[in-house]
Amino acid sequence: MSEATIILFDDRAAALQYACSPLERLASGALWSEGPVWLPAEQALLWSDIPNNRMLRWSAAAGLSVWRESVGFSNGHTLAADGSVLHCSHGHRAILRTPCRNGRLAATEEVLVDRYQGRRLNSPNDLVVKRDGTIWFSDPPYGILSDREGQVAPQEQRHQYVFRYDPADGQLDVVSDFVEDPNGLAFSPDESILYVSDTSAARRVDGHHRIVAFDVVGGRSLTNPRVFAEVAPGLPDGFRVSRNGWLYTSSACGVQVYHPDGTRLALIAVPEMVGNLTFDEHERALYILATTSLYRLAFDRPAHSLG
Repeated sequence: MSEATIILFDDRAAALQYACSPLERLASGALWSEGPVWLPAEQALLWSDIPNNRMLRWSAAAGLSVWRESVGFSNGHTLAADGSVLHCSHGHRAILRTPCRNGRLAATEEVLVDRYQGRRLNSPNDLVVKRDGTIWFSDPPYGILSDREGQVAPQEQRHQYVFRYDPADGQLDVVSDFVEDPNGLAFSPDESILYVSDTSAARRVDGHHRIVAFDVVGGRSLTNPRVFAEVAPGLPDGFRVSRNGWLYTSSACGVQVYHPDGTRLALIAVPEMVGNLTFDEHERALYILATTSLYRLAFDRPAHSLG
């Protein structure tokens, strides 16, 4: 453990400095850690070690284990209302689902969607489930550019889209082609705003490292794109929004925290480059995936009560 180094940029985040326990490194040994999902029923975290083509699991009761191997270079994951886990698969170029039956996750997954207008998806990267059950996901090309996090393949889609998929009727719709390389995404607490990161700087020196905000119209379409934040150093690869609307995003130097008005509030320093993060169900702990390791930052009260 080490004392959490929190650098304040705005007094509204002052409570963050006093609410945190020491930063804990819970596990290590990955090549590139990504896509965390917290399982409340198991009090466990699942995440991807993408280049090693496996998913890892950690719990306080059992420690670190390999949850599943040969996972199609999965990236982002999220939990559906019925307890099933949804996966973004670079290798399968699809959204997959591990069903939950009788309170237990199945041993295998099934394909939900892998094509748009007859063409294969690029490589779904991250996803979020809206309260109406629809699945919103990003589809950049990272998994088809090399064999490190997928398999080299031609791009069949005309662009890198943000999609909305409705499992009720199987309808897949493009909701935006504004973001050059869409990556992480999350809704505001009232679901009136969708935040999407643009990490095109990973592919070219003049690319973007920013988060774009959209207004959600009628619960099914996006409008009014605007730059919410330019994140540096590094990229806003993955992020989460707490219930008070603060946005916690990955970067090269740690976790950066933003107010809903776009002001950078604070930096939580982490000793490795951060790829993604998530809260537990009560927002009493922030689980941080940083390159090789899993870290935890615990709070003495819920994150949504800090500001």
